[in-house]
Amino acid sequence: MKMKTIARLMSCLAMGLAAGHAGAAGFQLLEQNASGIGNAYAGSAAVAENASTIFFNPAGMTQLQAREASVGLAMVRPTFKFSDRGSSTGVLGGTGTGSDAGSWAAIPNGYLSWGLTKDIYVGVGFGAPFGLVTEYDNPWLGGAQAIKFDIKTYNINPSVAWRVNDKVSLGAGLNYQRMEAEYTRLATVTSAALSATRATLDAGDNNWGWNVGALFTLSPTTKVGVSYRSKIKHELTGSLAVSGPAAGASPALSTGSARADVELPDTFILSVAQSLNDKWEMLGDISWTGWSSIPRVDIVRTSGALSGATVQTLDTHFRDTWRYALGANYRYTDAIKLKFGVANDQTPVPDAQHRLVSLPDSNRTWFTTGAQVKLDKASVVDVGVAYLHVPESHIDNNQAALGRGYVKGVYDARVWILGAQYSVAF
Repeated sequence: MKMKTIARLMSCLAMGLAAGHAGAAGFQLLEQNASGIGNAYAGSAAVAENASTIFFNPAGMTQLQAREASVGLAMVRPTFKFSDRGSSTGVLGGTGTGSDAGSWAAIPNGYLSWGLTKDIYVGVGFGAPFGLVTEYDNPWLGGAQAIKFDIKTYNINPSVAWRVNDKVSLGAGLNYQRMEAEYTRLATVTSAALSATRATLDAGDNNWGWNVGALFTLSPTTKVGVSYRSKIKHELTGSLAVSGPAAGASPALSTGSARADVELPDTFILSVAQSLNDKWEMLGDISWTGWSSIPRVDIVRTSGALSGATVQTLDTHFRDTWRYALGANYRYTDAIKLKFGVANDQTPVPDAQHRLVSLPDSNRTWFTTGAQVKLDKASVVDVGVAYLHVPESHIDNNQAALGRGYVKGVYDARVWILGAQYSVAF
């Protein structure tokens, strides 16, 4: 029976390599488990309630049973609806506002933890720490800035943890990460032929990063966790394909190879978990993300007459960000735990002038709830739901001098997240 259970779980773990993505703050995905949704991911580096601690703080494996596995799925539905407030986009003017650029996406995850001794644990995690999809109806007035922007990452995270003593545990991991990017826009807004010609960058790269963590048990009721994940630099290489009536009319409108360098940001988390009594537990989280590692993204041709030339720059001007989260757990019965959470999540977008139609991001506030149900001594199911309130987001992005028009308006945005996680000791 145990072998059958393990086999089924390993099949689910493999699902982590086939993730669909949606945007969170910036394009970071916090949904590396579903069990944390109910608490708005407060206490993420301290709770260590299942094997997904491998991602948030590998030191937490020392708090688990000898062998544990956890698989989960988060369904994310962002909404990005644009309203025009005086855009000037040449021949694309009057073609519409692109409808809703958001859509449902599935973000799976899977983890396996194994105690080699009572103090040494190893594990592996599968997930998608960054991702984004925005896709507008074509044609629309901002189509020369973006029609589709799709970022995917696939992350494999082997880890080890060491219980130094009853008070301190340490952990570390390596991250083998695949990044893929697809970016489609219309050529320019200056003529009918050019506005019907599209360029698509399709590129990818594999690279390595690392993460470390520590867990401190200050008392039987208080745990503090800290963790850090490194930057990962991707040198994306692939093709720049041009199609439509003006394709091939000049070297700038010719299909060829291209590259774009992106250094995904590092992150730091400080978490606390505090039991107040046998019913209530409070959780807190402060996290930092080093988004300034992406001040811009240059798309460079690597073949043809324009080899070495930068054909477009995505001028992001990203800033570093902070996130604050508070959560509470209430033990309703021995088998049922209720979860609550709230968080403030800062956007890396500095102002309306640097808000991109491909990333119409803004600050957001999380409101979450969920439940944990023990099915038996070895099995637990978590469910959670989150509503992310996003205030009105203004865009004032002027790329008219580059032939891509001036997009000015307001985004109506929000995000819903639904998730479930199954965890088992075997």
